[in-house]
Amino acid sequence: MTTNWPAMSIAEAHALLTAPGMPLEMETVVIRGRPTRTWKNAPPTLRDVFIAGRAHDDKIFLVHEDERVSFEAFARATLRLAAQLQADGVVKGDRVAVVMRNLPEWPVAFFAATLCGAIVTPLNAWWTGAELEYGLSDSGTKVLLVDAERLARLTEHLPNCPSLERIYVTRTGDDFGPEGGNPLIQRLDSVIGAPDSWGGLPAGGLPDVAIEPEDDATIFYTSGTTGKPKGALGTHRNIVSNIMASASSAARSYLRRGETPPEPDPGAPQKGTLISVPFFHATGCHAILSPSLFAGAKLVMMRKWDVPRAMELIERERITGAGGVPTIAWQIIEHPDRAKYDLSSLESVSYGGAPSAPELVRQIKANWPKALPGNGWGMTETSATFTHHQAEDYENRPESCGPAVAVCDLRVTDPDGKVLPPNSVGEIWGFGPNVVKGYWNKPEASAATFVDGWVRTGDIGRIDDEGFLFIMDRAKDMLIRGGENIYCVEVEAALYEHPAVMDAAIVARPHHSLGEEPAAVVTLKTGATADAEELRAFVAARLAAFKVPVEVRFWDGPLPRNANGKILKTELKALFATAA
Repeated sequence: MTTNWPAMSIAEAHALLTAPGMPLEMETVVIRGRPTRTWKNAPPTLRDVFIAGRAHDDKIFLVHEDERVSFEAFARATLRLAAQLQADGVVKGDRVAVVMRNLPEWPVAFFAATLCGAIVTPLNAWWTGAELEYGLSDSGTKVLLVDAERLARLTEHLPNCPSLERIYVTRTGDDFGPEGGNPLIQRLDSVIGAPDSWGGLPAGGLPDVAIEPEDDATIFYTSGTTGKPKGALGTHRNIVSNIMASASSAARSYLRRGETPPEPDPGAPQKGTLISVPFFHATGCHAILSPSLFAGAKLVMMRKWDVPRAMELIERERITGAGGVPTIAWQIIEHPDRAKYDLSSLESVSYGGAPSAPELVRQIKANWPKALPGNGWGMTETSATFTHHQAEDYENRPESCGPAVAVCDLRVTDPDGKVLPPNSVGEIWGFGPNVVKGYWNKPEASAATFVDGWVRTGDIGRIDDEGFLFIMDRAKDMLIRGGENIYCVEVEAALYEHPAVMDAAIVARPHHSLGEEPAAVVTLKTGATADAEELRAFVAARLAAFKVPVEVRFWDGPLPRNANGKILKTELKALFATAA
């Protein structure tokens, strides 16, 4: 680490990077009546992202098993499908749903609908048939693009989706026929063929549809850990704001260490990401898919997470970026066969959605000296990235998720909405060009969450004097034990310091007089041992007695998480629901 760290403050670095004439220049535009800082040189819409991506031509864009799709082949399949959607009557503002696991067809479906001016509605591929029915009916989806596995779940629910006019299904068997003779269903490969044939499709033209930055682009449903999911209505500007966010963070790291950010090198080896998060989540779509298409980076997909397979792909494809949630990084670092694979191509190991042990940052640096550890925070309502943390800043503040990206503003408020000074604990609010318009057809929920352009996140945290955000907990998950507030993240961080702990969550255990007490669910590292009393004593040596878990239970494998990487504490709370 450089001895003069930091060479300049966050504010100074942002001011230099976003000054007039710089690639990351900012400008202020009025969005829904409010002056908002935006990236001046970002592509205005997803249509422009698509056009930029096509310029990468014969470079490989998508890798799935043995399928390899170039940028031009992807573009041809996308334009062919867009023409078919227009022939089916899809017009600007119609909802087109994409319900698939990560496949090459997913980004084709997403961008084809986008080019038609449709509002793309990616639904969670892990949902049940009833949950998918809810998303289709709530959004009023007109056309559904789905894989065969999801269609099987949906078949009995289709009569309850009256807005559906056409269904295209992919990854079917050769003997597949429309379910029950349903005339709405057609094979997607009858339109675009198989991925290996996309390069031979005719070079079609762009649909003649005017698309503007503030036009509606997507409906992404919140994870729905409580209540019915709400559809966050995002604009083109919301989504493309991510493209400059990671570039800004990387450049800021150079300035903070007193170095000049390097100029882009067109001749440098192609960047590649091993994508272990789903496209149907804002992180996978907005923070990974769109920036990769724009920049000409390769995306390598896996059917399901498997550590040896992941290391094999990193070696074979010369992957430069990997991550997702902290558990993935831990599993690679601790796998007994890790030394058998050449993982030296890794330049960044980034994750979000869950707290991580400070030790993980050190382990990443020790195992991959040239790989920068990274962390960030965002939510569906902020179209993915809102804060970003990397390099020495992350090493120095491993408990933080970083400062807000340059075009965004953070504040912390009391329960009445009063803005609190630095280092005060309160609810986190965010403002910026990536904050969505509101919730689809839910005006009351929108009014409660979005206030004068600010999103009330429901997260509890503090912001230090330099602007670094520290997440303390979700507001609804904070424990109150006999009147004492317990921030779960603080107790989890203490557990993470134990050398045997890989994954940890603190949840509420009911108590007849105190209301609730902290209980822990822990996954141990492979080959490590620790018992409940040892872990309780370990926390007791670091935190006040009222914060020490009254019970510790052990979980086999990574803790359950939603698509955002956040631990499903409602599921873990059920372990303790019958406590006295």
